[in-house]
Amino acid sequence: MGRGRVQLKRIENPVHRQVTFCKRRAGLLKKAKELSVLCDAEIGLVIFSAHGKLYELATKGTMQELIERYSKYTGGPQLPDEPTVEPMDAIKEIGMLKQEIEVLQKGLRYMFAGGCEYTSLDELLVLEKHLEIWINQIRSTKVDIMFQEIQMLRSKEGIMKAANKCLLETIGENMNNTDFTNTLHPLTIADNIF
Repeated sequence: MGRGRVQLKRIENPVHRQVTFCKRRAGLLKKAKELSVLCDAEIGLVIFSAHGKLYELATKGTMQELIERYSKYTGGPQLPDEPTVEPMDAIKEIGMLKQEIEVLQKGLRYMFAGGCEYTSLDELLVLEKHLEIWINQIRSTKVDIMFQEIQMLRSKEGIMKAANKCLLETIGENMNNTDFTNTLHPLTIADNIF
């Protein structure tokens, strides 16, 4: 029985959206690897999640080499050999990290103090937003780990099925080669057991 068509619109439930992202991302990466192997194609794939996490795949070489090759081919600007970091970006990142640390500390104080400390509505909204983001990241990581464990268990299942088949064949061969009709194997039970 086939599945119905999926409506291509944004998934409103953040948990379902994250699960769909993980599954489709894995499928897209798998298809890219298969295309590379089957057709000897050089593929570069870059994915940014809604939370800004980078997922990339370069089937031959590195992503940097692939981007440089693309730039040469299209006549676009070439990337510098060594990436330059602007001081303003580092300063902005430090400021953002300080703000996030402050939000975390306020959240911890609020949770462990039982909400006794005065917290404004804006601070609570920011804390709620961060908690939702962290929960989604944790769920995404959990889904990834569960998917890897399922793959590992399926692999083990295949190995065990092959081993079981081999053992059954060996037992069948031994049963055919042995004549059990004239041999008696009495069952003996020691008297002291009962």
